[in-house]
Amino acid sequence: MTLRVVVADDQALVRTGFRMIIDAREDLEVAGEAVDGQEAVRLTRELVPDVVLMDVRMPGLDGIEATRQIALSGSRARVLVLTTWDVDAHVVAALRAGASGFLLKDIRPAELVDAIRLTARGDALLAPAVLSRVLDRFLRTTPDPAPPPSLAGLSAREREVLTLIGQALSNAEIAQRLRLSEATVKNHLTAILRKLGLRDRVQAVVAAYDHGLVRPRRP
Repeated sequence: MTLRVVVADDQALVRTGFRMIIDAREDLEVAGEAVDGQEAVRLTRELVPDVVLMDVRMPGLDGIEATRQIALSGSRARVLVLTTWDVDAHVVAALRAGASGFLLKDIRPAELVDAIRLTARGDALLAPAVLSRVLDRFLRTTPDPAPPPSLAGLSAREREVLTLIGQALSNAEIAQRLRLSEATVKNHLTAILRKLGLRDRVQAVVAAYDHGLVRPRRP
C-alpha cells in the first residue's frame, strides 16, 4: 500500500526537497503540493492523502487554521506540522487544532520517512513525555480552564485513564497503575477518543491539559 502525502509550504525549495525524499521510497508518494493553507485544505479534500506535511507560517490561510479546517472536515488525513524550532509556541496551537505531531524542517531524510509511516498508522509520533514538556513550557501562564461539558460523557475510569495519558504514561504503565489489562486500557482510550472527538493519543494528551486534568509543572 502506497501512502499518499500532501506537502504544504510556501517555499518551493522546501517542497522540492521533501518531494525528493518521499518519492524515493517505494511505499510513499507526494500526491500534491500546496503553497498556502487554503490550497492545502482543498488538496486534502480532493486528493484524500494519508498525511499532510503542514508549514505553520504561510501567506493567507496559515497552517494552524488549515489544520483546524482539515480536522473539522472529518478527513482521515493526519497532519504533521513543520517548524524551524522544536519549542515554537505555534506548535501548541497546531496540536490543539488537530495536528498529530510536529517535525523540524531540518529533519534527516530517514527520520522524515519514519515519521510519515508512524503517523499514517495512527501511532504517536511524539513521545508523550516530549509533548508534555512542550505543553508545560507554553501553558504555564495559561489560566486553569474549567472542565468543558464534553467531559461529562466520560466515566470515572475514563477520566482517570485520560489523566494518566496526560501525565505521559504508556498503556502498559497505566495498566499497572490501575491494575487493568493493556487491552482494557486500549478499550478505554478508544472510548475516550470517540467521546471527545479526538483523532489520536497526541490529541488526548493535549485534551488532558486543556481540560485541567493535568496542570503544567512549574519551572
